Amino acid sequence: MKVAVIGGGAAGFFAAISCKAHHPGAIVSIFEKSAKTLAKVKVSGGGRCNVTNACEQQADFLRYYPRGQKKLKKSFNYFNRMDTIQWFESRGVQLKAESDGRMFPITDDSQTIIDCLRNEVERLDVMLFTKKSISKLIPHAQGGFEVTFESAATDLFDAVIVATGGSPKSNGYDWLRQLGHKIVEPVPSLFTFNIPQEKKLKALMGLAIPNAVVKIQGTKMVQDGPILVTHWGLSGPAVLKLSAWGARQLFDMNYNFKVQVNWAGGMNEEQLRKQVVSVSEKESKKKVYNAKPIDVPNRLWDYLLVRIDLNKNTIWAEVKKKDKNRVINVLLNDEYAVVGKTTFKEEFVTCGGVDLSEVDFNTMQSRKLPGMFFAGEVLDVDGITGGFNFQAAWSTGFVAGKLAQ
Repeated sequence: MKVAVIGGGAAGFFAAISCKAHHPGAIVSIFEKSAKTLAKVKVSGGGRCNVTNACEQQADFLRYYPRGQKKLKKSFNYFNRMDTIQWFESRGVQLKAESDGRMFPITDDSQTIIDCLRNEVERLDVMLFTKKSISKLIPHAQGGFEVTFESAATDLFDAVIVATGGSPKSNGYDWLRQLGHKIVEPVPSLFTFNIPQEKKLKALMGLAIPNAVVKIQGTKMVQDGPILVTHWGLSGPAVLKLSAWGARQLFDMNYNFKVQVNWAGGMNEEQLRKQVVSVSEKESKKKVYNAKPIDVPNRLWDYLLVRIDLNKNTIWAEVKKKDKNRVINVLLNDEYAVVGKTTFKEEFVTCGGVDLSEVDFNTMQSRKLPGMFFAGEVLDVDGITGGFNFQAAWSTGFVAGKLAQ
């Protein structure tokens, strides 16, 4: 049996490894069009590789996928997060969980994961070809596929596993459309919010707020978690989660909308008002800047006081009722105009790809073309940041490789 794996990323490598492990007599080849393999693994997680997530319950784990969670449940029944941890650790790669659930190799180096995958490919005698682009793929009526490379050379394969990753442009899927597959139009799924008009906010670049709530005005979209101020505007887990769940709606809005930030971590008006009254009474002789009603970074507090035009040197005893109301409002309902987005390059993910109704997730085989299998982000599956996209790659790759025939 000859199997072609198209794509040398996480899903492609894992599919090839699974295929060769389950079918030792098969000839398995990985074809990567670029000069580098596992490029996304290298840069993910700030160069540490966020392998999976420590979220224990599978039902809870699946909630972190804006698209594909019901289908992925089938793949996870064959290979889930615990299988991932065991797979890497049985090959000498110890993983650790951080407080937010993200799991990394204890080396904090993505090269550890890359070396493990490459060593396994070499050990199993999987053939690896780089700079090997495929120009045409023709299914044979009697089964199998004729693959034509850009060099004009052709080869025959019994099965093909497509693991080409997500494409930011629709035409990146044209070759799959030509084979009869329906494609869900791709749009960005993880991105930061550009806020070009707020230069004073962007001057806080690098500031992290541990717990905030972000809402898209005029919609029901809301997420909580850490926020990071960047030189573009707002990023961090809360923003990235919001961009993932709202990927299509925000695309339809042309990335022009108003975002509302609750810097008080979800505290409501009644709770915050009590805090403001308390600090104004107990710290009445202190300057506003030196006595915060809630625990926010000093730089943010200073910025918010400027934003509502309240002199930071005013003592709390002299703060008028209307100014206290403005303090409450800016902490609970701070509003910014978002104009555009910036790709979160480390975790570049697209929403869209091969329509999930055309794939059997028990086998990862195409319902249109027997012998063609799919793995990873080429499918209309995506997770939020935190190791979920890699877990989808390991799980679908494992199943596709095992069942490819």
